[in-house]
Amino acid sequence: MTPTFRLAVRAVMAAALAAPPLVAQRAAPTTYAITNAKIVPVAGPTIEKGTVVVRDGLVTAVGATVAVPGDARVVDGAGLTVYPGLIDAYGSLGQASATPAAGGGRAGGGGAAQAQLAAAAALLNRPAGSAEKPAGFSPELKVVDQLHPDAEALAGPQFAGITAALSAPTTGVMQGQSVFINLAGGDAQAMVIKGSVAQHVGFTPSRGGYPNSLMGVFAALRQTLLDAQHYRDEQAAYARNPRGMRRPEFDAGLEALQPVLARQQPVVMLANQQREIERALDLGKEFGLKVVIAGGSEAWKVADRLKAENVPVLLSLNFPRRVAAPAPDADPEPVRVLRERVEVPKGAGRLASAGVRFAFESGGLAAWTDFLPNVRMAVENGLSADEAVRALTVRGAEIFGLADRLGTIEPGKIANLTLVRGDLLDRNARVTQLFIDGAPVTVRPPTVANAAGGGNAGGGNFGGGAQAGASGTWTVTVLVEGEEKPVTFLLRQEGTRLTGTMQGVLGTNEIANGSATPDGQVQFTAGITLKSGTEEATFAGTVEGNAMRGKVGIVGHEPGLFAGTRPAGGGQGGRPRPPGQ
Repeated sequence: MTPTFRLAVRAVMAAALAAPPLVAQRAAPTTYAITNAKIVPVAGPTIEKGTVVVRDGLVTAVGATVAVPGDARVVDGAGLTVYPGLIDAYGSLGQASATPAAGGGRAGGGGAAQAQLAAAAALLNRPAGSAEKPAGFSPELKVVDQLHPDAEALAGPQFAGITAALSAPTTGVMQGQSVFINLAGGDAQAMVIKGSVAQHVGFTPSRGGYPNSLMGVFAALRQTLLDAQHYRDEQAAYARNPRGMRRPEFDAGLEALQPVLARQQPVVMLANQQREIERALDLGKEFGLKVVIAGGSEAWKVADRLKAENVPVLLSLNFPRRVAAPAPDADPEPVRVLRERVEVPKGAGRLASAGVRFAFESGGLAAWTDFLPNVRMAVENGLSADEAVRALTVRGAEIFGLADRLGTIEPGKIANLTLVRGDLLDRNARVTQLFIDGAPVTVRPPTVANAAGGGNAGGGNFGGGAQAGASGTWTVTVLVEGEEKPVTFLLRQEGTRLTGTMQGVLGTNEIANGSATPDGQVQFTAGITLKSGTEEATFAGTVEGNAMRGKVGIVGHEPGLFAGTRPAGGGQGGRPRPPGQ
């Protein structure tokens, strides 16, 4: 053996000794067997005592007499119930969290409203969309490009038993394309189940420029879809015979809408009120779209039409409720608010009775600890337990074409499992562990900072205590047609949804199309009474602590301004004060 050969052998041996043993590299188990558990496969009858085998991220066997593989790590499921991993069918999980708007500031003094009217004038100079592309129209946007894994942010939904979710854009009118993700993974790519799932549409008018009214929103949507049809036809004509024809200009937004026009990609339309839902269905019918309704607080009112047109609903679990006692000087809650609190939890049972397919979604829920309790509330209000479980599991997978890999416990499907101590719909049930992509995930309570659902702004309701977002009673001065009009806004923010009423010399009306973003931007429409009659006005502005200011848009009128305050102590305030006092 030559010296050179000896040196080479020693180098190889040293490298082999330094490398981790092959056995050690493969030490992490990929096979698990959950034994002695009650199993609710959803795809078939409940198994009172059985075994689920997971290997390499997939379910390989499930049943009462399944043998445990010799290489499996055994999980004793005695006392546990195994469900398919729960699905949040609509939210913004997995995206970088926005910082909530700071609150707690003191209300202004004697001339606060007057001073804020001047400050609000700056809002009139906000840029709008171009003539070719209105503000809020970005169908080419893809959430898959914006994923940001954050284990702490996912602790809340995992605590609620959620293993997978639809993550959708959160702002705009034609908002972009959602992604379906698993709620675990070392990087963004590892989370993705399906990259471009659906196109998303919201009906909130622009805060600056066109479209600044609900009528304008639908006009802009129609024009954009007509443009997409023309773009399709022009591109097809060029593909058939390009010689002698000028090459059509590429448009990323219109290109992104081609799967929508071909019914290859559904359109999720965020609509809660009956009028919004009916208009969304009309638009979908006009263009032959594959429509899905999200939110759906009043979907039960149009259940017959939803059933007839085979339109599914992503039903929000963000039920309205009072979370604290009202302030002593609080005005009585409007009858509409009281009625909504009673009727909304009944919606799921009514949709099920009508044969409408629906899946549950978090809907900007204020706290993940309310997710399962609100499902139980739906069951208490007429929904069957079996339908509730299906709405938490397989329905979301079916609606988005993923039932071949998610939603039930069957061999060959992704091993997303939710293990519960007791029955999922029992008040004393507790999620103990998850399997996501076949790997065990330890469930832990979310921190206070990450308790809010859906990655959206925290919810808020009428009541005493600290204010959340835009909730509360606002004493407001509206400057319109050169005159100052004192009014009161009674607002309730739940996630990004804003509801309530406007009262005062401009009339008493419910607000509509309300929204509030984590950075304090608010917008809604309301009917107001002017000398010329009743008009629809769009209010768009910002909330900073206990101050609100912004602009008022009325079709055919000069832009106006508004500014107001709410009590610094939280809760609902008293009667409106005259401006300047």
